[in-house]
Amino acid sequence: MGDMQVMATNWSRREWFASAMTASAFAAPVKFPQKIRLAIIGQDGHLGDILAPLPQLPDVEVVACFDTSAGAVDGLSKKKGMEKAKPFLDQEKMLDEIKPDVVAVVNDDGGRAKAVLACLQRGIHCIAEKPLAIQRTDLNKIKRVARDSKGRLGMLVPLRYAPQFLALREIVDSGEIGEVLLLGGQKSYKRGASSLWKNKRSSYGSTMLWIGPHLVDLFYFAGRQKMTEVFCWQANVKDPSIGERENVVGAVFRLANGGVAEMRMDYLRPDAAPTHEDDRLRIAGTKGVVEYTAATGVTVISDSGKARRIESLPAARQIFVEYLDSIYNGKPASLSMEEIFHVSDAIQAAEDSSKNGHAVKI
Repeated sequence: MGDMQVMATNWSRREWFASAMTASAFAAPVKFPQKIRLAIIGQDGHLGDILAPLPQLPDVEVVACFDTSAGAVDGLSKKKGMEKAKPFLDQEKMLDEIKPDVVAVVNDDGGRAKAVLACLQRGIHCIAEKPLAIQRTDLNKIKRVARDSKGRLGMLVPLRYAPQFLALREIVDSGEIGEVLLLGGQKSYKRGASSLWKNKRSSYGSTMLWIGPHLVDLFYFAGRQKMTEVFCWQANVKDPSIGERENVVGAVFRLANGGVAEMRMDYLRPDAAPTHEDDRLRIAGTKGVVEYTAATGVTVISDSGKARRIESLPAARQIFVEYLDSIYNGKPASLSMEEIFHVSDAIQAAEDSSKNGHAVKI
């Protein structure tokens, strides 16, 4: 890759999304055949992916919000786009009194399964932060209820909508690198020790469950291969400042075609680093390799020619807009139920493996 140009700007994932969300305020309005009443549960996840597109969604109004304390729900209700939201300290009461059309569940990991089930059991559309649950029994219950519910389930895995990863998928779909046999992914974060809910097993689950869905979803989305088995290690090594949160994670997945996917995740990124995270993805096939890092951008080398950097990337897309478009305008779902559950099963299998020390079937 030595003949590739150096990128003029090193984009981080947050910068990509900040750019996309700024642009969304000036994007053409997306109309729906009815007014959509939206409620928000919590504010511990990707709340920005819900609130930022609201200026281009004139038919969507946030009518209610819930959080676990008076101070928290007061702060939530003061966020931009929440001006007409009625605050609640009881999520069941909010759902029964307000009867929203759609609920965004962005609470802590420990409370998520209860909130998702409360929505789906009432037939309410629900787009939730990941993981859907931190216990396998709760995940299995969500899967059963979701299949029979009138409410459509979505999951916040926004990386697949970012330009760099859309570009990787396009290269794979073009056939240029052949059949995918090896995937490698990285997510490296700063500690973010102020996020105290992440430091307790009961509210966080694990680093595999919290961060892992991003990479597992990218493996499936961009690599176009299901996973069948996994071995995972995760631990907190010498960092009592983040409590029970694991700061190092490694996992190896067997792909359905016999290939391999490996991931590494950490909370070891120095505070002096220019961005909060360092995301990377490499996809190797029988005819070539395509990869993304912030330093090089999207690069590809294949049997068809010399190494090159992809200069023109697809436009960023918006997960919440596309979720609503599929429900109310009949557009094809950009994240299927099958994808949601495969990612959820894969991370739960990895979690189980890290506890029992054995490979686990997915």
